[in-house]
Amino acid sequence: MSYSTAIVVGASSGIGENLVCQLAESGCKVAAVARRKELLDALVAEFPGKVLAYPHDVTNFDEVPKLFAKITQELGGLDLIIYAAGVMPAVAETEFNFEKDREMVDVNVLGAIAWLNQAATRFENTQSGTIVGIGSVAGDRGRQGQPVYNTTKAALATYMEALRNRLAKKGVKVVTIKPGPTETPMTANLKGKMMKADTAAKLILEKSNKTGEHYLKPVHWLIFLIIRNIPSPVFRKLKV
Repeated sequence: MSYSTAIVVGASSGIGENLVCQLAESGCKVAAVARRKELLDALVAEFPGKVLAYPHDVTNFDEVPKLFAKITQELGGLDLIIYAAGVMPAVAETEFNFEKDREMVDVNVLGAIAWLNQAATRFENTQSGTIVGIGSVAGDRGRQGQPVYNTTKAALATYMEALRNRLAKKGVKVVTIKPGPTETPMTANLKGKMMKADTAAKLILEKSNKTGEHYLKPVHWLIFLIIRNIPSPVFRKLKV
């Protein structure tokens, strides 16, 4: 689907950066929002006139309403918003660390709500637009390895479903994307085969055209259908 104006929150690296590049290459004017100004400036230099940089820490929730209004005015409208910001600090098997947990909740959940509430209000009024939240297959079950990361992605999926149910009658698309392991700076410490971030971004933009919840690989739909239905006593003993 072709977009004229978009906001990507979490735009400085990984999937977010690739989303900005692919949108700009398609002719879309993109507001790139992230903490690291130097990385945003590099995107602006690569796509002059197509990418606008807005340095912002998503945990500064009070900044969002004014910044959102400024961005939409400078873009000249808004067709699409993608919330791609996320953190997943390493957590040891026996570690319970509230500071890490709070950071994940603030970035992965509250930041998303702060930004996407603004978009929901705007799109409800215009009766058009697309909202995309980048979740994860990690939110489908409570795995012992990353309790709070799993929790944040489950919370995001539920929030996105509620937005979808509320906005469907207004003509607004609300799309939840659940990538599997993807090669990004956030997953650099993980092992195993991973999807390239540019491939993930391409699939996300393709799937953004259809409201609903989407896995990036068809096989993931089947695998996680099975995983979601494993009885808890059995799941507890598995390392999946």
